[in-house]
Amino acid sequence: MTAEKNEFATQFRNRTKKFAVEIISYFRTLPKTEEARIVGKQLLRSATSVAANYRAVCRARSKAEFFSKLSITVEEADESLFWLEIISESQINVDIKTKTLMKEAEEILAVLSKARKTTSEK
Repeated sequence: MTAEKNEFATQFRNRTKKFAVEIISYFRTLPKTEEARIVGKQLLRSATSVAANYRAVCRARSKAEFFSKLSITVEEADESLFWLEIISESQINVDIKTKTLMKEAEEILAVLSKARKTTSEK
């Protein structure tokens, strides 16, 4: 891996971890209703999975493992965005933080999707 790619991977690993930590903080601010708890826990699982699985991507032992782990991060990032959309559209929580987290989820998803597209499974 080139120094440039290694630096990008380090920065993106930190970015996905920051996203997970922000989601944890956000979860704590959700209303104390049953639907907020259920949807919020789904969001917690998917957002923390993005960070954990991207970390695994950086440690992949083969191109096939890299592609597989990267595919998982794409799915989890998309799921995180989905749960944020549900929170917003169902009016569980409609605030600037929700919109900010949705934007970050979209950006993370775009980066991961592009990386997967440029990596072949072979």
